Amino acid sequence: MRARLRAGDPDTFRELFNEHIRSVYNHAFRLTGNWSSAEDVASLTFLEAWRLRDRLDVGDESRSLRPWLLGIATNVARNVRRSARRYGNALARLPQAEVEPDIAEEITTRIDERERLAEAMTALAALRKPEREVLSLCVFSKLDYSEAAEALGVPIGTVRSRLSRARKKLAKLVAAGTLQPTDENWERPSRHGQITDDRTNAVRLAQEIAQ
Repeated sequence: MRARLRAGDPDTFRELFNEHIRSVYNHAFRLTGNWSSAEDVASLTFLEAWRLRDRLDVGDESRSLRPWLLGIATNVARNVRRSARRYGNALARLPQAEVEPDIAEEITTRIDERERLAEAMTALAALRKPEREVLSLCVFSKLDYSEAAEALGVPIGTVRSRLSRARKKLAKLVAAGTLQPTDENWERPSRHGQITDDRTNAVRLAQEIAQ
């Protein structure tokens, strides 16, 4: 598959997309906290994968391509969030316009594990970006240390230390009863098809992760 992808075979790339789009989308949502941003990240991830296909290592066909894709998605998410901050800062300098009703909440039931992701939002928002990335890869996407290191382009030891810090931080926040959203750009879950008490579920999830 790696050799066919590197050669630019469209059928193989379609197979790659169908196999991994959900995993990429879920990872993107955990990093951005925003459904529409996650869609953008997922789309851009596969565009980047196609553009970077000639750099794909074809030496070991048994290795999964998911770490490679999630690594691309992580970088894309960083760029999207930087662009969103610049855009938000620019809008803040403009005169305030009348707010129109947002119908986006009506279409936020796009993926099967949306409730699990909604529960994770508060817990992940309490972490720094590097901690959030490694937690998403190792805990939610279930990559092992070496695969996460490949995805992030960092040593395995860095993955271990970031994951350890993330778990300790969540355990401390849960014990202190202070687990609250900290990122103002983090999109809260919609009431349509989502959980009814995101803080309670986030605390429970954080307890599971910290164990």
